[in-house]
Amino acid sequence: MLKRPSKATTSLILFVLPAFILYVIFLVIPVLQGSYYSFTNWDGLNKSYSFVGLQNFVEAIRDDANFRTALLFTAKYVLFAVVLQNALALLLALLIESQKRAKGFFRTIFFMPNMLSVIISTFMWVFVFTKVMPALSEYAALKFLGQSWLGDPNVSFWSIMLVSVWGGVGTLMIIYMSAIQGIPQHLKEAAIIDGAKPYHMLRYITLPLITHALTICIFLTLNSSFKVYDLIFALTGGGPARATQVITMNILEEAYQRNYRYGYASAKAIILFLIILVITLIQVSVMKKREVEA
Repeated sequence: MLKRPSKATTSLILFVLPAFILYVIFLVIPVLQGSYYSFTNWDGLNKSYSFVGLQNFVEAIRDDANFRTALLFTAKYVLFAVVLQNALALLLALLIESQKRAKGFFRTIFFMPNMLSVIISTFMWVFVFTKVMPALSEYAALKFLGQSWLGDPNVSFWSIMLVSVWGGVGTLMIIYMSAIQGIPQHLKEAAIIDGAKPYHMLRYITLPLITHALTICIFLTLNSSFKVYDLIFALTGGGPARATQVITMNILEEAYQRNYRYGYASAKAIILFLIILVITLIQVSVMKKREVEA
């Protein structure tokens, strides 16, 4: 006979059930529908459509130059975002934890950008790039600040990276600081007694013991970087001439803004999902092995 669930189990199910229902309605069902429509030529408006098999996927990979350009730019953005955000966040965490005073003050200062909406903070940076920088160039004789920070394809990428790193470091820094604080004090004291230098402390004690934090932070930055949309849309709108268009912008443009090819856009979304899935699985498996070795 089946045992009746305990009161604790029933309470747990009741607490989880609303979130689970919302998860299914707003994530699982749309993903399944998108997967279905990716094999059709549906335009998102009419009730009639037909199945086209893998034609959408083949067209996106082989014939869509804009999609390939967006894919390459997204890969470039992800690479720099993951490296720069994690490197700077870890550096800040190490520097702040090495201080004896004012740790709370520095934590607050560097975490403050995360308290702002992405759109609001991005519009602030647009004002800086379009108004403040030219003014400084004119009145402070800093001529290099007068260039087109968002209109020049060679410069706009680094403007985007500056805003991305500024807004993404705070959360990662807090995670790294929590991991560093969890390192047993007796290990640090033993290393100091044995004459370990700061470099050796970092390499043989700190980094191996915060590998779990590295796994989490790299996972978070990978996912957020692949799915970035609002930051780049507010800064450059994907321009100039699609030079800063990421995959998410290309997908939405295909579905809603120009072509109204919902089935084709769904195929692109599935491709993005598979890319994120494969890279995330590889990253987590590699980092988990390092955690075990550490």
